[in-house]
Amino acid sequence: MALEQLKAQIDLLMQQMVDQPEDAHEIQELLREKLNGLRAMGMPLPADLVDLERKLDSGFGRTAKSAKGQASTE
Repeated sequence: MALEQLKAQIDLLMQQMVDQPEDAHEIQELLREKLNGLRAMGMPLPADLVDLERKLDSGFGRTAKSAKGQASTE
């Protein structure tokens, strides 16, 4: 896949995150796939997208832990 095509797909995913926050986890997985595609091509990753990936990882980790904690207390 061409670099420009991957960048366009990443841009689309970013817009979907804004438009559909309820689908953020699915969009995160798609974003990760696109970033891995860039990594596989040996392309440098934009620092802001790497930072976003880290923030999403930490945010979903907290969400999963809090949901798990709530389920065990009920």
